[in-house]
Amino acid sequence: MMIRLHSQATTTPKIRAVLQASNEPASTLAKRYGISELTVSKWKKRDGVEDHSHIPRRLQTTLSPAHEAVAVFLRKTLFLPLDDLLAVVREFLNLVVSRSGLDRCLRRHGVGNLREMKQEAPKPKHKAFKSYEPGYLPVDVKYLPQMPNETSRRYLFVGIERATRWVFIRTYKAKTAANARRFLRDLNRVCPMAIHRVLTDNGKEFTDRLLGLRKRAPTGKHEFDRLCAELDIEHRLSPPMHPQTNGMVERFNGRIEDVLQSHHFHSDEEIEITLHRYVWLYNQELPQSVLASKTPVQAMKDWYKIKPELFKKNHTIFRDVTDRL
Repeated sequence: MMIRLHSQATTTPKIRAVLQASNEPASTLAKRYGISELTVSKWKKRDGVEDHSHIPRRLQTTLSPAHEAVAVFLRKTLFLPLDDLLAVVREFLNLVVSRSGLDRCLRRHGVGNLREMKQEAPKPKHKAFKSYEPGYLPVDVKYLPQMPNETSRRYLFVGIERATRWVFIRTYKAKTAANARRFLRDLNRVCPMAIHRVLTDNGKEFTDRLLGLRKRAPTGKHEFDRLCAELDIEHRLSPPMHPQTNGMVERFNGRIEDVLQSHHFHSDEEIEITLHRYVWLYNQELPQSVLASKTPVQAMKDWYKIKPELFKKNHTIFRDVTDRL
């Protein structure tokens, strides 16, 4: 059996066994082996020849077990840095606790590394969106990066259908009411279902609700509102300073941002082609967990079987479904 000796040990297991078996005086044994009489007496009193642990049996700490439990709880729930937690503990639990003592306490309870704790902490789940029948489309605008061949940045208009997650996009050189109107007209023409409601933020391209910092009721004279009335579409506005109300399209914009960050573009044309290709793949080929692992087009066809009156007749996307019905 291998025995690990302390780095400053003055005896070996063999010598210790001799000391324990000998009846000679401690002074004689100490002189013979070049050790102190205290060392001889220590090993005579022991049954084994292994070194004992040098870890203190009693931890030197000014925190009581109850105080330690509170400190660990605050660390786990509030993710307080060491210095901030130290201030709280000194203020409410123990005035004389040291920084190093609190650090040892946290490490002892497995919460010493704040970065690892934050990585392991569960992310908050997104709140489920309210269910609607097909025909309700949140609309938003996203900035696109300016390319070397451009004199100014362009804007991506995005519309996403709530029930099926079907997406439609267009890019324009300006974020104006005229382009917002043009986008809605194209969206209404291409969308497979009849649009009965759109949701936008309070940007000037969509509404005249905001006048400076004052909020007022829309006049109905805005270009976008006039087209909504013409197409019999209800125009809803999200509350000012609450982008989460339009969270569905915001999340899709996050997907667009991932695409933009993962490619190196040289021109506006490359961005245009890539974004339209991605939207086609998203609609046709990418299953969505929220749709029970179906693609937006598959979800749309399922809705068409249940409520065909919500959709445009003879739309190309439903030809194979019509043949089977």
